[in-house]
Amino acid sequence: MNAIIQYFNHVPDSHRVAVLFFAIFFTWNFENILAFHFNYSKWKHAFTNASFMLWDAPVQLLLGFLFNLLLVWNENHPFGIINHLGIQNPVLLFIISFLLLDFFEYVYHVIMHKFHAFWLFHLVHHSDQNLDVSTTLREHPIETSIRLSFTLLWVFLSGVSFWMLMARQFIQIISNVTAHANLRLSERNDNFLSYFLVTPNMHQVHHHYVLPYTDSNYGDVLSIWDRLFGTFRKMKYEDLVFGVDKEMDKEKLKEFSCLLSMPFRVGKNYAQKEFDSDYIISSVQELK
Repeated sequence: MNAIIQYFNHVPDSHRVAVLFFAIFFTWNFENILAFHFNYSKWKHAFTNASFMLWDAPVQLLLGFLFNLLLVWNENHPFGIINHLGIQNPVLLFIISFLLLDFFEYVYHVIMHKFHAFWLFHLVHHSDQNLDVSTTLREHPIETSIRLSFTLLWVFLSGVSFWMLMARQFIQIISNVTAHANLRLSERNDNFLSYFLVTPNMHQVHHHYVLPYTDSNYGDVLSIWDRLFGTFRKMKYEDLVFGVDKEMDKEKLKEFSCLLSMPFRVGKNYAQKEFDSDYIISSVQELK
């Protein structure tokens, strides 16, 4: 266990990039063989989605520096939930930190859907009408800054150590890539796995183009939060239509410049979702 902790305490950024690359590489090839729909130009679609990486990189570098400062601070100050549990067993500590961060990621995802200003940027990710492994990369740079800022908050509140965060990120990368894959599990396998993990079948429902499906299945790695808070939903794959109902213009969605400007272009006309108790209650009731 000490060797694992030492590795993740000093893991180079290049290793995380390698995990992302190989996860995408293997999933891409599985899609080529087992894709459940293939009526689009996969390479052109992937190039458009991958273009976001160039815009997201400066944001990740800047906030990565802040992450290092916060994680060093966490190591030297007994603040955060983890530091007040008094647990010494590293395996148990990792399990608890994983659950905490996964729950916080669930909360973050709900916030991105319920706050109108945040949703406009998350909308870019959801606007993809051909959900596949490359959709993982489709994140507006302002959403990247919002997401990483929330992650900073979660790290501060939880008090997790550097190795815990890095170990979870390796699992998170593989999970997120797999969840967006253009693949389907058998109903039997999905019914079992989706009790614990976010599966492609489950996440595809989240990318359906209309409510209440868009506002369901928020889980990051674990599906338990959706089941616990009543936001889990299933749907037949024959009925799935990916995208967002108010942004279905295929020609505009092919242009990277249109995607980058989408939050500002549609912001004034997009039907606002108010983050209030009545909206949340009505949304949850629709899901049940």
